Amino acid sequence: MADIWQRLRDGHWPTLVGAWLHLTVSFMVWLLIGALSLPMASALSLSPTELSWLVALPLLGGTGLRLLGGWCCDWFGAKKTAVAILLGEVGVLLGGWLAEPTSPGVWVLALLLGIGGASFAVTLPLAGQAYPPASQGLVLGLAASGNVGSVLILFLAPRWAESLGWQSVFGVMAGIVAVTCLLFVVLVQERREGTRHQRDVEWWHHAVELLTQRTAYWLCFLYAITFGGFIGLCSVLPVLLHDAYQFEAVAAGSVAALCGLIGSVVRPLGGYAADRRGGVRVLYIVLPVIIGSIVAVASPSLPMAIAMMILASGAMGVGNGVVFQLVAEGFPKQIGLASGLIGALGSVGGFLFPLAVSGLKVLTGSYETGLWFFAGLAVCAWGTVFFRLRADALADGAESS
Repeated sequence: MADIWQRLRDGHWPTLVGAWLHLTVSFMVWLLIGALSLPMASALSLSPTELSWLVALPLLGGTGLRLLGGWCCDWFGAKKTAVAILLGEVGVLLGGWLAEPTSPGVWVLALLLGIGGASFAVTLPLAGQAYPPASQGLVLGLAASGNVGSVLILFLAPRWAESLGWQSVFGVMAGIVAVTCLLFVVLVQERREGTRHQRDVEWWHHAVELLTQRTAYWLCFLYAITFGGFIGLCSVLPVLLHDAYQFEAVAAGSVAALCGLIGSVVRPLGGYAADRRGGVRVLYIVLPVIIGSIVAVASPSLPMAIAMMILASGAMGVGNGVVFQLVAEGFPKQIGLASGLIGALGSVGGFLFPLAVSGLKVLTGSYETGLWFFAGLAVCAWGTVFFRLRADALADGAESS
C-alpha cells in the first residue's frame, strides 16, 4: 500500500482526479439507456429485439466516437477534446430530456449517447502524461476505474425513473455533466511538447506505425473480450434478470450495479499486477476465470447465477486494467491514438454482446447459447495469450544463451 501511495505522489494527482471524474460521468451517460431499458421498454412498447438494439446502439456509437476522440486528442490536445466531449454530452442529454419521446428520436438519441464512450480516448492519455512510465499500469488502471459510473447509473437511474419519470433522468444527468465539466477545467493540467507542425508530422508517423503493428490488433481483440464483455454484460443484465428471474427494474439495476462495482474496483489492481508481474502472465490466469464464470451466468440456481455474474465482472475488470498497461507499454508515444483504436474495438465487443445474447435467446429460447458463444471467443483470446507467453519464453531463452 505504501508503494501505491508513493507512486501516486510522483505525478500530478489533480489531473488523475479530473480524468477519473470525466470517465465516471461519461460512463453514466454511455450506459444510461441500459439502466433505463425496462421503464423505456414499457413506456414505448418495445419488443425484445427492439430493446436489445436500443441497449446496444450507444455502445456502437461509442466505437466511431472513440476513434474520433483519439484522433482529436493527439491533434488538438486531450484537455480541449475532453471538454468538447462533456459539452456534447450535455447537449445530447438536454435533447433527450426536452424532445418528444418518438420512436425515431429514441433510436437517434441512443446512438448519440455513444459520445460517453469517447471519454476513454482522452482521459487515459491525460492521466498517463501526468505520471512517469513506471507507474503507468497503476495510474491508467485508476483512471479507467471511472467505469464505476456504470455502477452509479445502474443503481440510480431506475430509482430516479420511478420517482421522476424516465425522461427526466436525462435532465438530471445533464446537470451532473455540466458540473463535472467545470471541475475538470479547474483540476486538469496538460503538457504538450513541440510545435504544432512537429505534432502534426509525428501524428501521421505514429498513425501509420500503429496500423502496421500486429500487436495493436491483438490488443484490440483482448480488449473486446475484457472491456467489451464487461460493458456488454452490465448493459444486458437488467433485461436478463427480468426475463430469467422475474426481477423488477430497481432490483435488477441493483444487481447489475453490484457487478459493475466489482469490475470497476478491481481494475486498478489488474494494472498494478501487470506492472509487477507482466501483463501477459496476468491475462493467462484471468481469461480462464472469465470463461468459466460467463458460461454459468444463466444458471438455474439464482444464488449461483448472481455469484457468477459478480465473478465474471471482476475478472473482466482485472483484464481491462491489464490490457491498458500493455497498451502504455507497447505504444508509449501513441497512447492517445492507440487508446482510441483499441478502445473503439473494445466497444464493438460491447455492442455485439447484448445483440448476440438477446438474438440467440430469441432463436433458441435460452440466454445460455449467447453466453457460450462469448465464452468460445474468450477461449480463442486465451489461446493467443498462451502462444505469446511461449514466444516470449523462447525469445528470453535465445537471449540468455
